[in-house]
Amino acid sequence: MTAPESVLVSVIVATNRAGEFLDEAIGSLAAQSETRYELIVVDDGSPDPTAVRQAAAAVGGAVVLRQAPGGPAAARNAGVRRARGRWLAFLDDDDRWHPDRLAAQLARFDADAAAVAGYCGMRTIDARGEVLVDADQVAVDDEADIARRRTGIILPNLMVRTDVFTEVGGFDPALRLAEDLDLLLRVAQRGPVVFEPRPLVDYRTHGDNVTRRFRSLVDAIGGVLRRHRAAAETRGETALVAAFDESLRKNDRYAWWAAGRAARASWADRHPATAVGHLCWALRTAPAGLLDGLRRRVRAQTPTMGAERGLVDGGLS
Repeated sequence: MTAPESVLVSVIVATNRAGEFLDEAIGSLAAQSETRYELIVVDDGSPDPTAVRQAAAAVGGAVVLRQAPGGPAAARNAGVRRARGRWLAFLDDDDRWHPDRLAAQLARFDADAAAVAGYCGMRTIDARGEVLVDADQVAVDDEADIARRRTGIILPNLMVRTDVFTEVGGFDPALRLAEDLDLLLRVAQRGPVVFEPRPLVDYRTHGDNVTRRFRSLVDAIGGVLRRHRAAAETRGETALVAAFDESLRKNDRYAWWAAGRAARASWADRHPATAVGHLCWALRTAPAGLLDGLRRRVRAQTPTMGAERGLVDGGLS
């Protein structure tokens, strides 16, 4: 077990299950080349606490906290309250890390003492561990870049300074989705966010992912963005307000992309009413998103304007 005075990173795993990927996730932590970390597993009311404890035992000295179900934000906050490290990293129970994930990101922090957070390259993998999408993250210049969501920074590839996490109030327990975006936007107000380009995290997508609940995700992201936009407007930060407006348009485009994908799947399964329902939802939720996305696609396909990324990769850029 790492001595308390030498803990650099507190790794928080919040789980409400002992799913099929938990052993692999914790195993990827046990294989880290940087050993100055501690593992805190928060069992958020899982049906099999013994299995959670057995998985955590792959890391010597792991702390397991069991609590009544309260959601991922509250569970992670509970884990942070027990943290001793200068930095926080959050390992989802179905993701995995490259062995150099902690070492490489800590080196970035050493190079920039003012950094309050950092992120790294992240691939998307399937249930079998096969790569679906290679890492495509890029460096951000400032808080506005983060507000406009210029690149993919989500909880799995994010590390945050513990004192800053505490200063901004941690995760909002009222949020069940987009709580990582809300945290990042608050943290980014405190200082630089540094980038390690190597693909050090594998984000797993599978049938149980919450991101498949696209309607709830769109609503949650929109709510977070509008709240932070209003605060920026109150502070008179016009450039930041414009960045949030761009991010909201991006969310509208994503609504149509996700609804279109779901509609095609429902149509293929011979559920036309469900397919129409998805498209009607997008029309109600993001009426401007369809035309905006089509305009971007036309621009991207016009040689004189150069290639742009837009709906080509899901409208997330």
